Amino acid sequence: MGKKLGAEFVGTAWLVFGGCGSAVLAAGVPQLGIGFLGVSLAFGLTVLTMVYAVGHISGGHFNPAVSFGLWAGGRFPAKEIAPYLVAQLLGAVAGAGALYLIASGRAGFDAVASGFAANGYGVHSPEGYSMAAGFIAEAVLTCFFLLVILGATSKRAPAGFAGLAIGLCLTLIHLISIPVTNTSVNPARSTGPALFVGGWAIEQLWLFWLAPILGAIAAGFIHRQLAGDD
Repeated sequence: MGKKLGAEFVGTAWLVFGGCGSAVLAAGVPQLGIGFLGVSLAFGLTVLTMVYAVGHISGGHFNPAVSFGLWAGGRFPAKEIAPYLVAQLLGAVAGAGALYLIASGRAGFDAVASGFAANGYGVHSPEGYSMAAGFIAEAVLTCFFLLVILGATSKRAPAGFAGLAIGLCLTLIHLISIPVTNTSVNPARSTGPALFVGGWAIEQLWLFWLAPILGAIAAGFIHRQLAGDD
């Protein structure tokens, strides 16, 4: 179990550091900025690379919603959810902490003022989307994310391509929903930056736990109906 939890810690830390780091450090740089498309790709690449790096150790969840979704799909034991969640949260905080230390090396950096890639709705949505819109987006997109994960990792799926499908799916999800909520579909990813922003980011964090987990659990049951025992 220790190796599994270590892999989840490392994978989640990389996801938060790489994905949020692309938004905080590189998205808005004049002339060199990677922009909206680059941030979307960065999040997909973090998952893709870690699935191949440590996915064979822990299953490559890096996301509490994924753990719940795999449980609902009959792929993950309930007794391991809590340890995985702790490892994922610690990894997210570590990744966000490393990013904070780097970002603070630039004069004038302010995590609160910048938003530090935190997720939000209403006035804290990048394009002003409502709480209801954010909830629906997070639940629906997490549901589809888990459907891709469950399908791509099925024993009947082509071997060796799961990481690619999962990473590209996460990229697509970000292309859809960055304007809505800054894209979570991952409670750990939301929690890491929120702890450094505080205030509104903590107050709105409930949505980025509840909606993804509900969407993931729904996907697990849907997959069971569609695919049966795989």
